Amino acid sequence: MTENEISSIIIGSAIEVHKELGPGLLESSYEVCLAYELRSRGLEVETQVGLPVVFKEVKLEAGYRIDILVEKKVIIEVKAVDEFSPIHLAQILTYLKLSNLKLGLLLNFNVSRMAEGLKRVVNSL
Repeated sequence: MTENEISSIIIGSAIEVHKELGPGLLESSYEVCLAYELRSRGLEVETQVGLPVVFKEVKLEAGYRIDILVEKKVIIEVKAVDEFSPIHLAQILTYLKLSNLKLGLLLNFNVSRMAEGLKRVVNSL
């Protein structure tokens, strides 16, 4: 499955979770429900995936965690904020670069319509 096919399923799943739960919950609630929904659609899902920092060619554990990794190809960063800030974009771009992956999705569930809380982020590698 390509990153685009996976992202299409992720977006549909996020919309489903948002329809069911609405805004106002903690990020962790959306993360658990989204992971469940993605698995129910047959995708391989890992949550809270440790991401080491490579410094001077040495991998160092620095406490970074990818919220959700789908099919080992797409990173999802789950948010429940008033609006995205530049640091959110920087965060997912850093995760993409550290993991050498191409596609990430920022999903903000604290919106009235999920379409307002979607941001696709591409790592140009």
